[in-house]
Amino acid sequence: MKLKSVTLLASLLLCTAAASAQEMQRIEIFGEYSYLRFNPTIPQFHNRSFNGGGGGATFNITSYIGIKAELMGYGSTNWSATFSGPVVTPHGSIPAGTYSTSANMFTYLFGPVIRIPFSHFHPFGEVLFGGSNSNGYANVIKTINANGGTITAVSSTSGTQHPFTMAVGGGMDFPVGHHFSLRPLEVDYVLTRYTNPFTSTNNQNHFRYSAGFVYRF
Repeated sequence: MKLKSVTLLASLLLCTAAASAQEMQRIEIFGEYSYLRFNPTIPQFHNRSFNGGGGGATFNITSYIGIKAELMGYGSTNWSATFSGPVVTPHGSIPAGTYSTSANMFTYLFGPVIRIPFSHFHPFGEVLFGGSNSNGYANVIKTINANGGTITAVSSTSGTQHPFTMAVGGGMDFPVGHHFSLRPLEVDYVLTRYTNPFTSTNNQNHFRYSAGFVYRF
């Protein structure tokens, strides 16, 4: 009798574990459109809009905690600034005039995700760390110097930079069937640490909005 009871209990535990494993999909793959409001921290070069997108994957450790990896690319956007008079900076001078150039950006971020799997929607929060790269500051220097400027770039601003980058935020997923979800909203604060050749500020604070779809398996 005892053997039958133990066998029945073990069977129930195995069935419960199997049902739980089926309920939680271990891997999520997502694709997103992404908008980044970039703040270059150069007074004459105001905030710029980057449009792009990308994707990545989340490995779910439990129903509530996962590890996310994402890659986002942003197409070239125009930068333009007008200097009414000559400007002297710690790294050289900028003649009066209007300067226009372009820049792109790419981010690669990794980190933990916490979510609450309600039956009809899944809110989540995330803290992601990694890096990014952009040719924006180097292109600005080249454009100014090509028009008579004397900006001397330090080594970290002479080409594409790859600084520390962080994103903190969250969003909402809405399941559509067993494997698909729609992600209409993901909002993040993004910090980058590009070396600014014109001022002493090396931290840039940005806003990011993303939306897309999720496939779970």
